[in-house]
Amino acid sequence: MADATHPKKLTKKELRILERQKATTEASAPSLTESYGDLPLVQSQERPLHDYKSIKDLNPELQGQSFWVRGYLQALRAKSKIAFVTLREQTATIQATLHESDIVSRPMIKYAAGVSKESVVDVFVTLRVPERPVLSTTQKDVELDVEKFFVVSKALSELPFQVEDAARPDAIVKAKGSGYVNVGIETRLNTRPLDLRTPANQCIMRIQAAVGHLFREFLVDRDFVEIHTPKLVGGASESGANCFTLKYFDQDAALAQSPQTYKQMACAVAGLERVFEIGPVFRAENSNTHRHMCEFVGLDLEMTIKEHYHEVLEVFSDLFIYIFDGLNQRYAKELSIINEQHPFEPLQYLKPSLIISFEEGVKMLKDAGADQDPEDDLSTENEKWLGRLVKEKYATDFYILDKFPLAVRPFYTMPDPKDKRWSNSYDMMIRGEEIVSGAQRVHDPKLLIQRMDELGVPQESMRNYIDSFRLGALPHGGGGIGLERVVMLYLGLGNIRKASMFPRDPKRLFP
Repeated sequence: MADATHPKKLTKKELRILERQKATTEASAPSLTESYGDLPLVQSQERPLHDYKSIKDLNPELQGQSFWVRGYLQALRAKSKIAFVTLREQTATIQATLHESDIVSRPMIKYAAGVSKESVVDVFVTLRVPERPVLSTTQKDVELDVEKFFVVSKALSELPFQVEDAARPDAIVKAKGSGYVNVGIETRLNTRPLDLRTPANQCIMRIQAAVGHLFREFLVDRDFVEIHTPKLVGGASESGANCFTLKYFDQDAALAQSPQTYKQMACAVAGLERVFEIGPVFRAENSNTHRHMCEFVGLDLEMTIKEHYHEVLEVFSDLFIYIFDGLNQRYAKELSIINEQHPFEPLQYLKPSLIISFEEGVKMLKDAGADQDPEDDLSTENEKWLGRLVKEKYATDFYILDKFPLAVRPFYTMPDPKDKRWSNSYDMMIRGEEIVSGAQRVHDPKLLIQRMDELGVPQESMRNYIDSFRLGALPHGGGGIGLERVVMLYLGLGNIRKASMFPRDPKRLFP
């Protein structure tokens, strides 16, 4: 029996077993080392002021420099002595490498290989320029050598879907016999935050923000005042139809269907003259279509006119040209990234915008063989058909359809002064679908009451609105734009849910 001072010499087999046990312990241990491991929960305990750089800003001029990078772990391929990591930050990706060395141990490589995809990681790296471009990442002319590898936040080991699958171009996924996973729209929306990580979706959200920014920028520069109207309204919103109703303590209330009455009062009665609002709109419409939502963002404007409601149309024309030009000129990179996954035809538009009458539109449809009553609203099918005819004749995807039948417009729409069948109202179309509805408004209280009576609209809940016009009101007009619909049609997405961050339709209230 061996004594304590002379322990028994281990056999080669026993040594190998001990080595394996040691390696297993090191790999499975959750302990944090100086070079790798799971970081404690970031609770703002301290602020060491590390030098972090964004992946999109990494370029060959930084060769040899060391710094920190934070990103999502998109992919990792590991062998015993080396691991290749793809890191993603927003739309930018870069390759990082762990080589076994005096700095990077084999247990560190093994630890990194066990980190689940889409985890948030911090890596301390040195940048170098590779001999050949890295074709699989956006940053092709630089690569990172990892010296420290820490997990900030772990993702599930089994995700509902892989971001790489969700980001794959439509044509590749749909190709016959491709074998690639097709991540469906319902699966995406059920885990929408994960879906939003794809580069295309990152850019769609930026385009959505850009449309709102350009809308605001254009109007502010033209002396419009941004207003904020109530979203809780008494009784009913506008006509009372298609509203979400609720109890407001002991009163009946509804979620605002639009800021219509308030923007009119602000513009024409309060005398602000030119107003706009960007805010939520609620519609209790049980429409499960590609273009309807129960909550969306409205871009509304209202302005006074001196002589003719076409003053409003001229502002709208200039506004949309400004938005389209702004997207093309300022957001070319984002549009290119979206186009890689969801190819679309660039929007064609005229300067100034094309305006055709409703009567002319009906004639174009009838000449093409469509069934269209001259005094009925356009069906969705005929809207699209007319869009194709306009594109063929005038080479534009965007146009204004003017002088709608009065019978199909709301009570506050000004009738045509020469022919009461028609109205001073208009829609604006992109790729054959409506994105704006607007009109000159009735600013005379007697005519307003007459129109309400004709359409059977109760006056009691709208008494404040009606009475405001007895105070003296400026002639005015305006319109409301659906933000998500503009984004969907401009980008040719085919489904409005793709243009909304967290869409609300009749069947979806979560997430």
